Amino acid sequence: MNKRAIASAIASLGLVLGIASGQAVAQMSHEGMQRSESENTSQFERIEQPLWLKGAVTVGGLGLIGLELWWFLLSKPKSQKAKTERGIQEIDIAVDGGYEPSQVVVNAGEPVRLNFYRKDPSSCLEEVRFPDFHIAQELPLNKVTPIEFTPDKPGKYEFTCGMNMFRGALEVQAANSTSALQPSSVDNNGKASALR
Repeated sequence: MNKRAIASAIASLGLVLGIASGQAVAQMSHEGMQRSESENTSQFERIEQPLWLKGAVTVGGLGLIGLELWWFLLSKPKSQKAKTERGIQEIDIAVDGGYEPSQVVVNAGEPVRLNFYRKDPSSCLEEVRFPDFHIAQELPLNKVTPIEFTPDKPGKYEFTCGMNMFRGALEVQAANSTSALQPSSVDNNGKASALR
């Protein structure tokens, strides 16, 4: 037998069974269906709860809602400044149910190395993305994955997991240069002017 014959035989059998079951349902009397529904609903009885129990459940529910709102909207992310060694700003970030620290502070114009150590086996955290820097990096489980780049402009840049559920932020601050010349604008004579 070929596949087409098997498929048509299965489809025919399904059609026959569907028609037969439809006839059986259609043959049931309307009164019989009403009696069985009323018998089922009469089995449930209202149970009165004491007022103090209703109040305790309400207060507990409101407390949990308040805790959830505080956790997601009002709690401050843990911030940490990257340490500079040999001209590179470096910090270790643990990936375990989120990012720890979730906010990293670096200076603009200096190379940055973020060392991600993924402990969480969830598929959501398999990748980290820095959309503003066009970086998407896979994070192997139980291994350190360095990501290196140089942020040019001060500002706050978000990084997320692959599914955009877990978030962190890279806060880039202006470089602390009081006498250094920043060659960001050049006049017609080829001389750079400092921007302050």
